[in-house]
Amino acid sequence: MKKIDPKNKTAQLNFRAQGNPPSTLPNTAISNCFPGLEFDFRNLWRRLFVGITLHEANFAVTEVDTSIDSSLAELVGAFLITVDGNPVVGAVTGPAQAGGPNAGLGFTHFEWSNSLADIVGRAGSRVRCSFQVSSGGQTRSVEHDLLVRNLFDPDSAEAGGVAINRELLQPGELTQSLCSPWQNDYKECACYYWAASRPDFVNTEVDAQGKTQGNNWFQKDRNPQTPPGYSLRSGDLVSYEQMFRNWEKELKFIIGGKDEDR
Repeated sequence: MKKIDPKNKTAQLNFRAQGNPPSTLPNTAISNCFPGLEFDFRNLWRRLFVGITLHEANFAVTEVDTSIDSSLAELVGAFLITVDGNPVVGAVTGPAQAGGPNAGLGFTHFEWSNSLADIVGRAGSRVRCSFQVSSGGQTRSVEHDLLVRNLFDPDSAEAGGVAINRELLQPGELTQSLCSPWQNDYKECACYYWAASRPDFVNTEVDAQGKTQGNNWFQKDRNPQTPPGYSLRSGDLVSYEQMFRNWEKELKFIIGGKDEDR
């Protein structure tokens, strides 16, 4: 039997080692904006360009290394606008109120991975980046040709493996911008917000009309006899304070979609 030994780094990144949960893979982890529980993948891009450090939640320059280029000093506090001619921010337009006329509503930053995917393969080369610099009440655009770092550690590649370049991330930085305390996002992230890493509704049943009803996992004083679709009142859910103080007793195990004592 032949051993499958993928040579491309993407395949190696998606390898799930024995014992690792699904959330350790890039395509199943909570790693998008407003991060929750596993890691904040946005931190990976902060030092992709040699000489500058970007904020993980937007394209603001937080630090520069003037020993590389003294002219980089002007970029502290500036915002990255384009990379290799491609915009990384966009204008937001729409009605400010229901039924109103369209208006400019400011700018939004595009998703990191999509914005910078084209240049990842150009490690070791320079790309032209434009920045918006504000000083003395004036705003101007400046351009710098910045060197692109290798996304992967060269030593690990030579050894036949794959690891993130140490120049991009320091120990602990993949998790430094996560929610603290963790109970905040653990409670907040749900199916009506985005995919959660916890149960949303449990003990679900399909009624005669084909609609699915169940119990909210955060419902207090729930028992096996609590009917699906039970109408929740204010205060019926476990609160943030209760989560902070007593989460291990407030939350119940779910087995096969049902309460443990069902």
